[in-house]
Amino acid sequence: MRDELELLRAADPAPAGAGRWRDRPLDATAEHALTRLLHGARTRRARRRLVLRAEAAVLALVAVLAFTLTGAGSGRAAAAPAALVPQAGTTAPSLDALARIAGARAAAAGPDDGPRRGSHLQSWSLAAPAGPDAAPPVTVPEERITRWNADGSGSELVVATDPRHPGRPVIQDDGGRWRTVGDGKVLHRAAYPAGYGTRHGGLAARTAPPTDPRALRTLLTSLYGAAGGGADGAGDGGDGVPQLLLALSSYRQEWTPGPRETAAIVRLLADTRGLRPAGAVTDRLGRRGLAFVHDGPDGAADTTRQMVVLDPRTGTLLGTEITFTRDVPDFRITAGQVLSYEAWLP
Repeated sequence: MRDELELLRAADPAPAGAGRWRDRPLDATAEHALTRLLHGARTRRARRRLVLRAEAAVLALVAVLAFTLTGAGSGRAAAAPAALVPQAGTTAPSLDALARIAGARAAAAGPDDGPRRGSHLQSWSLAAPAGPDAAPPVTVPEERITRWNADGSGSELVVATDPRHPGRPVIQDDGGRWRTVGDGKVLHRAAYPAGYGTRHGGLAARTAPPTDPRALRTLLTSLYGAAGGGADGAGDGGDGVPQLLLALSSYRQEWTPGPRETAAIVRLLADTRGLRPAGAVTDRLGRRGLAFVHDGPDGAADTTRQMVVLDPRTGTLLGTEITFTRDVPDFRITAGQVLSYEAWLP
């Protein structure tokens, strides 16, 4: 209970006397994040990321800084990453064409080419504690490998590492206090007994995710509150795209899709209004991808841009990025700074 209460306090960080921020309502993204926090336990990583995004959505305390620290090791800790820059005007398939490519690959898949419970994630996430005396926010890079079995047993490994700067010290969020640790330091390791995943909910505790895009949209909506305007009339003209991408991130944390599940994801995105092609891009792991961007409203503050990066050969989801689109001087935020980035590995 203590852990959940602390997470809720962090998710609504504005103190009672916080001036014009007092009693400010949460926008849709923040409400979605709190819903995911309250309904269905996730891993420690998922919960912290949800709190972070709720904080960002209400802009109660976020300020992205290119922050460096010295500490463990002989080098300097890496600064916050710069936003990815797609190559506009490059010839690349549309989302619809990419969905057809993924569909052809799914049709050729064999019976053993199904999804796998668990995921392999490299992430850069803003960590921002609350309070007037809190340390400045920093970007924390981590690598996480999660595996689940059909009987509900599983394992989780979290390592402090930044593949952009191999061998250099890495910033770590140690209960809201920043320090540097050696590259590759194990931050968390756990093994879960049979039945654990089933008791604690989550998509991994259920049957395999659907391979039909409409069924996938229904599932994401029911589990994570996703919206997103679709060709089938669902959603609200594209204003739910940020929530849809958050839901896909939650899905991807719990499952590594096979070709058929990937085809459903790409078709879902292709049928969603509000995503535009932005061009070719090289992600933070050096992989070539296609960027699709949501420039529409993201809630009451309307200050962020969501990007999804797909493999042009297969449609595989490579990563997602959230960046600020305008300056917010009150919080030292500059347009173009990165709030979070996730890179998914096989």
